[in-house]
Amino acid sequence: MEKRDYYEVLGVGREASEQDLKSAYRKLAHQYHPDKNPNKEAEDRFKEASEAYEVLSDPDKRARYDRFGHANGQSPFDPFGFGGAASVNDIFGEIFGEMFGGGRRSRGRSRGSDLRYHLEVSFEEAAFGTTARIDIPRPKRCDACKGSGAKPGTSPRPCPTCGGAGEIRLTQGFFSVARTCHHCNGAGRVIAEKCPACGGAGATREKATVEVKVPPGVDTGTRLKLSGEGEPAPIPGGQAGDLYVVVQVREHPIFRREDTEVVCDMPISFTQAALGAQVDVPTLDGPVKMKIPAGTQSGKVLRMKGKGIPSLGGGSRGDQHVRVLVETPTHLTREQRELLERFSALAGEETHPRARTFWAKVGELLK
Repeated sequence: MEKRDYYEVLGVGREASEQDLKSAYRKLAHQYHPDKNPNKEAEDRFKEASEAYEVLSDPDKRARYDRFGHANGQSPFDPFGFGGAASVNDIFGEIFGEMFGGGRRSRGRSRGSDLRYHLEVSFEEAAFGTTARIDIPRPKRCDACKGSGAKPGTSPRPCPTCGGAGEIRLTQGFFSVARTCHHCNGAGRVIAEKCPACGGAGATREKATVEVKVPPGVDTGTRLKLSGEGEPAPIPGGQAGDLYVVVQVREHPIFRREDTEVVCDMPISFTQAALGAQVDVPTLDGPVKMKIPAGTQSGKVLRMKGKGIPSLGGGSRGDQHVRVLVETPTHLTREQRELLERFSALAGEETHPRARTFWAKVGELLK
């Protein structure tokens, strides 16, 4: 199936900013997260959006994508930055490295594959950081063959096609191009008798528990790198891959986030708005007293300095913005209704300056 354009997947234009991409991805991630939509279509949409954001949020990958696209259905780079074959630049590097005395390409794939894990955290954990323990399935070196893949008592032997080099060199004139050996897949060795415990893979599958330190200020789409926690190297002495933990922040019933700012709506009574009051406001640090000035109008936004989200990587916290919503009284008793009717009779233009200004403008229009 042909891949959709990454910008189309996220629903943004090609000129979209970093914040536009993040907002679009957060919306789709919340909409299609497998925990909310346990079906195949939602899972595919979630993976598609994650892949698109992974590429477009990286300036280098985005530039390559804008230039080359999916390259006839195949991305010119691994979309998540994990593993993958040699790029066009690697091939030219081999050619010109040979011409001008450059070093030879290292044989085989000596580095293990990277792994990806989606970690869901609460709004508060994203704000203040947390430590999570996650279980990931990954290969473990086979104890029976010590990772060689060969039957115990035997050993792998040099590949007869490449002579153990792991690559085949094609020379034409003064050009020399190295290609991975198709017989041994670059390992430089072949196994005559495979280990019965691992089937020649040199590793068995296990569940590993990894501790992830989530720093304060992360947001949906933040990627944490754990070096060496990916798959082990396919050959002895190689380097293990990395584990990339992609953060997903759960929605909060009261707060919403805008960068490092926290926004919430809070209802207040008609009398609190008219007379002013001291009210308890929920914050990430717990309830805090806030002054409501007399005559506060519905929709007014009051700021609480330093009650927002800490900046990722350190720095000061953002602010919390409280939008007050004046609640109209309902289910009035007879006495309450009489008091309001009396107030209405006593109220004049000075009590409702906005209404007076509005009707003055209407009068001007009707002249």
